[in-house]
Amino acid sequence: MPASTNDTGGGLLPTRLIRGYEDFLKGRFRREQDRYGELGREGQKPETLLIGCADSRVSPEVIFDAGPGEIFVVRNIAALVPPYMPDVNLHGTSSCIEFAVLNLEVKHIVIMGHAGCGGVRAFVDAAADPKHALPRPDDFIGPWMSLIKPAAETLGPPQGSLDEYARKLGEAAVIHTLANLRTFPYVREREASGKLALHGAIFGTADGRLLALDEKQGVFLPVGGAVHAEAFAAPRF
Repeated sequence: MPASTNDTGGGLLPTRLIRGYEDFLKGRFRREQDRYGELGREGQKPETLLIGCADSRVSPEVIFDAGPGEIFVVRNIAALVPPYMPDVNLHGTSSCIEFAVLNLEVKHIVIMGHAGCGGVRAFVDAAADPKHALPRPDDFIGPWMSLIKPAAETLGPPQGSLDEYARKLGEAAVIHTLANLRTFPYVREREASGKLALHGAIFGTADGRLLALDEKQGVFLPVGGAVHAEAFAAPRF
């Protein structure tokens, strides 16, 4: 259902959300009502924690066709994870990791970046031209995006096509974020014991292509390539 082009509210919720909720009740909720009831009574037990970007175009539940209770999702700008830093400050992403690993005992953690990430591109533009400086240090976005600096240092300064540099930086950011994830002692311990597996991925926003990280080779490889080709070859209508 297309969103309203001029819905500024005035009601309890935006009209688009109310209509979407009604469609959910008539469709998915009706089909999976027993599943929702079971989750409400017995709680959640997802096997995967997915940390993705807050970008509205890359919903993990949609991309992976996930049902209720299947994926524990954390979304922030550029799908980043800070190093393990237990202190009195507020750590939203870190607290979700702690809960997923220690309470839910997930078996997999996936870091999923995406093509055309605005956070990554902002960092690239700022590195290439001081006029595109990131927000002031006392704002939230600037300090958060500083997490990507070590990944950028592995590539060196931008040269040639900024689009290509941004693509490479997006991949490097996923790799560095996995390294930050391993600074969490309970993540590191569970991975070493074989109870937890870490994964990296990149989603192609425009073409739907999913790449997964082969950490031994340090490269991202296509997933579901044959099915992806079929999807583009099949008639759309």
